[in-house]
Amino acid sequence: MAKELWEGNQAIAEAAIRGGVEAFFGYPITPQTELLEYMSARMPELGRVFLQAESEVASINMVYGAACGGARAMSSSSSPGISLMQEGLSYIAGSEVPAVLVDIMRGGPGLGNIQPSQSDYFQMTRSAGHGDFHPIVLAPATIQEAVDLMYEAFPLAEKYRTIVILAGDGSLGQMMEPAEMPPMRPPLTEEERGSFAVRGKAGREKRIITSLFLKEPELEELNRRLQAKLQDIRDAEQRWEVYQADDAEFLLVAYGTVARTCKTVVREARANGLKVGLFRPISLWPFPYEPLARTAAGKQALLVVEMSAGQMIEDVRLAVHDRMPVEFYGRTGGVIPLPDEILEALQSVAFSHRPLEIGVESRYW
Repeated sequence: MAKELWEGNQAIAEAAIRGGVEAFFGYPITPQTELLEYMSARMPELGRVFLQAESEVASINMVYGAACGGARAMSSSSSPGISLMQEGLSYIAGSEVPAVLVDIMRGGPGLGNIQPSQSDYFQMTRSAGHGDFHPIVLAPATIQEAVDLMYEAFPLAEKYRTIVILAGDGSLGQMMEPAEMPPMRPPLTEEERGSFAVRGKAGREKRIITSLFLKEPELEELNRRLQAKLQDIRDAEQRWEVYQADDAEFLLVAYGTVARTCKTVVREARANGLKVGLFRPISLWPFPYEPLARTAAGKQALLVVEMSAGQMIEDVRLAVHDRMPVEFYGRTGGVIPLPDEILEALQSVAFSHRPLEIGVESRYW
């Protein structure tokens, strides 16, 4: 199929439709509203469920209900809306039903603004609700990658009976790029919907889905099962990209659209004689600790670049275990860092951490 020009939000929506979503529940919030608008037209055309809920709280609980019935259900929102969904996400995790969520991040805290940000990192990877669990969090850097990961989200959620979050930012949601859409996935059969689904008794034992376990041993058993599942996900679902890092002296670490900017920085730095590479986590949870540690081995320093005050940097430091300096450059409030300013920060890191030969003039500053 040929590539077509797509806006990010609409491309993600179409990829979810082709991936088999049967029910979408959401609430408008910039910069993801185009995703909801697209769903409002396409889903009824295909005889599928679209409902604009009265709030984000309602929408995530509708996802929960539809998922309990075995439907491929999803929602989308942006940062403050994701905050309102935290309790519902915890119920979904505790009930072990598959669900998909899209977060197109905006500036915060509070209502903040509608500009791109990456300050939901902790919200998605550290909390996503109360209790001991993690959703799978996938962070695309291009619209094509967003399409590919969105198409994969439902099978991934169903494989582990868990939550999968597609994490983008406002720039990814609003930009336009060529992308190739995957084929339409066939509907689930009744057998494929899983033995957990509540779809009428039909002559068999009744099925009960709950996250309420009042007896301590029962709740602890649920948590043990969840932790075993999370370990399986850690072992099998780490994703990352390495860019020009084999001979690099310094390593940039960035995800999402900021990683695209960092690729430009790598090329410009190398043109000026500074050997730099890039490590891009694609799965924010499970975070690729070991692959990053291997890539960082022998480097003189790392520079983490984020559109936040510094959140992913904690995972980067955990990966390298203080074996090398880890520096940070970030912009907040919806400001997108430009290549020149990242390059300047990188040059400062090189000046601070690169051993210089006596009598040799540095080419980097």
